[in-house]
Amino acid sequence: MSTTTSPAVRDAASLLSRTEFDGVTATVLGNNKGMSEADARRIVEEALKFVAAAAQFPGGMRPSKTVDEGWHALILHTRVYQQLCRNLGRFVHHVPERPDPTRHDPTALERTQARIVEAGYEVDRTLWLGPSNGSVPVAASCEHAGCGDANCEANCSDAHPN
Repeated sequence: MSTTTSPAVRDAASLLSRTEFDGVTATVLGNNKGMSEADARRIVEEALKFVAAAAQFPGGMRPSKTVDEGWHALILHTRVYQQLCRNLGRFVHHVPERPDPTRHDPTALERTQARIVEAGYEVDRTLWLGPSNGSVPVAASCEHAGCGDANCEANCSDAHPN
């Protein structure tokens, strides 16, 4: 008799030490007064998944407004972020854009989530909603645009080899 097992889901929090993860979580909490620690931890985990997937599959990925909050916090911890990207084998640059919710492209968020799953992570779908959804309110006001070209590198994540 043969049994089929699902592939193991990777643990994004393990990409950082406990101290590093707690420090990034504290930054999210500090920028978002009144947010629960549980929500801040979820946001940091989702940002780590995003960076890991962007390192593996460069180009064409966009974070949601909520996930971008975690990515911004992670980037502020420059040594942690630099080492994370080294460990992932590729530096994932943040290419900012001026906030403009009219550029929202739900297909870009769907593609990004598919890449995260392809990288071996489970997606927390409640953190990948459009910019007008305030179910998990964050201070970030970013909404990154798609460029409509599969070869376009002008996006919020521009991954380059170390």
